[in-house]
Amino acid sequence: MAYATVADVQARMNRQMSESEQAMCSTLLDDAAVIIDSYNASADADSKKIVSCRMVIRQLGDGESSGIPIGATQGSMSGLGYAQSWTVSNGSTGEMYLSKLDKKLLGVGNVIGSYSPVEELVPRYTE
Repeated sequence: MAYATVADVQARMNRQMSESEQAMCSTLLDDAAVIIDSYNASADADSKKIVSCRMVIRQLGDGESSGIPIGATQGSMSGLGYAQSWTVSNGSTGEMYLSKLDKKLLGVGNVIGSYSPVEELVPRYTE
């Protein structure tokens, strides 16, 4: 079950999708829902919709990236030597992934904590 529609993704893009892209978008939305549920199935519906759209747009491209992969954190181009170099921090190009913001929207991410079952065995002293 997808959390967003092809129309939702289209509304966030700066270009029209072709028929083949719309079909791919529908499939990618289903894939995004599975990935989202594996992180936090109880996240609110609005967050799931936004994250689904963001994941699919990273796959399809937004029409403004000018050859730079969406999600790239570093990049370089050269002139006549035809060299390019990109660093993608969250996943690899072509892979659906959740960015740090996506995880934050879903209520997961960098949480530091610990649990020690031994502490339950130690009697607590009160005054």
